[in-house]
Amino acid sequence: MLIEMSKYIFLITIFVSFPLCRCIPNDLRTKEINTPAFNKIEEQKRLEMEQSKKLEQARKFEEIEKSEEFLRIEEMRKSGELRKACSKRGNAILPATRVNTTMQLLHLRDIMKRSTVMGEDPIDAYIITSDDEHQTEFVSEYDRRREYITGFSGSHGTAIVTQNKAVLWTDGRYHLEADDQMSCDWLLMRSGQRDIPTMSEWLKKEFPKGGRIGVDPKLISEHMWQNLESDFKGTSIILTPIEVNLIDAIWTESRPPKRNKNVFVLEEKYAGKSWLTKVEELRNATKKLGADAIIVTALDEIAWLLNIRGRDVPFSPFVRSYVLVDTVKVILYINQTQLIKHRVTEYFLSTEGVSEHSFEIKDYDRIWTDLPTQTQVYNRLLIPTLCEMSLGASHAINIMIPSYKRFPHHSPIIYMKAVKNPTEIDGMINAHIRDAAAMCEFFAHLEERFREKDVFTELDLVKILDEYRYAQKMSIGNSFRTIVAFGSNAAYPRYEPRNITNKVIFDNSTIIFDSGGQYLDGTTDVTRTIHLGTPKKAQKRAYTKVLIGHIQMSTLTFPENLHVSSVDVLARAPLWEVGLDYLHPTSHGVGSFLGVHESPIHVEFKAYGNQTFKPGYFLSLGKSTIKVSNQD
Repeated sequence: MLIEMSKYIFLITIFVSFPLCRCIPNDLRTKEINTPAFNKIEEQKRLEMEQSKKLEQARKFEEIEKSEEFLRIEEMRKSGELRKACSKRGNAILPATRVNTTMQLLHLRDIMKRSTVMGEDPIDAYIITSDDEHQTEFVSEYDRRREYITGFSGSHGTAIVTQNKAVLWTDGRYHLEADDQMSCDWLLMRSGQRDIPTMSEWLKKEFPKGGRIGVDPKLISEHMWQNLESDFKGTSIILTPIEVNLIDAIWTESRPPKRNKNVFVLEEKYAGKSWLTKVEELRNATKKLGADAIIVTALDEIAWLLNIRGRDVPFSPFVRSYVLVDTVKVILYINQTQLIKHRVTEYFLSTEGVSEHSFEIKDYDRIWTDLPTQTQVYNRLLIPTLCEMSLGASHAINIMIPSYKRFPHHSPIIYMKAVKNPTEIDGMINAHIRDAAAMCEFFAHLEERFREKDVFTELDLVKILDEYRYAQKMSIGNSFRTIVAFGSNAAYPRYEPRNITNKVIFDNSTIIFDSGGQYLDGTTDVTRTIHLGTPKKAQKRAYTKVLIGHIQMSTLTFPENLHVSSVDVLARAPLWEVGLDYLHPTSHGVGSFLGVHESPIHVEFKAYGNQTFKPGYFLSLGKSTIKVSNQD
């Protein structure tokens, strides 16, 4: 079977001529938005004052960027010497984005030595992952423990703290950002670069005579735990589960509260299948694999399986919960107060053929006491394992189940939700049409106002673009934090504008817009690079090469079982021709009113086993500092 990807291309328009955007049909135009960002400012004096402030801000940025100190820091950053300079200069000359975490580290090191707090013997090192209890990619503000201890705000990274060192590992998307944000207390391990040790290699070198390495078992995947334990074989290093989270013990001030938002039902007209049909399909898939029950821990899988959505995680409509499914019963573990407003309990129990005996709702924390007893009646319980971006269940979940009853395997739900049903496909198309209308109107607005000499900063454009998107029908919000990166800020693959980095927009460099929306009928992810003046020759060349690679992937016709790693070269080859490349993956799957990153598809330049494309997969294609991305 051949799949022609061009059939599934919804947004391959490159915004070359913004005025064309004004030709979109009236029924797709955004309703008028009554906010200062859109209305013509009546008070000319106030407008002039605002623009004067922005220009003054731009002048200060320009002065800073021309200063010897800034240029020296830039050279050090490019050469990888910035972090090395910490040992020579301390915190004195470093970027203003640095976050001082010295006191956090002092408190953590103190508590690592106190067995009375941990209920354990003292530990020599403590591992802090980016995870929450469900190994979610984008965690809530409450769960950003790694950010609290490191100062680094990126979504991916793992920290290790000893009594005299603090180290962070992160991938190529965040090398620059981590270097800028972390204080000189920290060493940065740039994963993916040559001669960078893994965490286990580093720990073995630090503790050649052995040591106790602590980690919260709820916040580390079983896959990561097993890899570390395997690497420590033959040494005297002991990986130790610490039940009391040490970051929680020291993070006692200014911590955001847990999110406990109301849960709502996603109607079948958007989901395409009833929750009971999905449960039966899951039971059949679990049985075929040789298990008689499955514990579902990933929040996107639970939301998809039960057709429920919530707001417990920023930008993703997830509900903090666990689900246990066996041959006759479904048990949902959740904060039950979240179900009251929209009568979610009644929704489940009113389904034909469902009763309190076949569907039960229990408090969220009951999972820890229920698992050991529930599993007594099972022969084999399927426990999700790593599958691309899905990390699988935590070590804590695994150790609650007797080893002889554990059946580690990829969750069948990953593949079930990746292949969109006809209703979901139609919904994704319609969501993209509305999202494209918002983008077109935004770019037309930007061009018109820029021509009228209005002054914008990156944060101004974030606000305006978000408002255009929010105004669309069925919009629930963003699918991730909107990125607007001008000039040198675009060098950061995952740059997020902040007051301290907020640049004024001019016509002398490129602007990257990386954004997406959550709609009741779909999720979007789109990136565009524009220039409001005359691009340089090098910028044109890079943009053209990225666009060629993008088109080559989007228009490829390929056999159904083609391995995903086989197509990555199509995107990179045009860049390789001129000596360019990018450090991050080329493409990823996208959910249907779920996560903007979805397994199992994750196109990257490396071997990926047996992962293949299937009809119904939705991909987001985007590459490099010059960015063009669509969903196909």
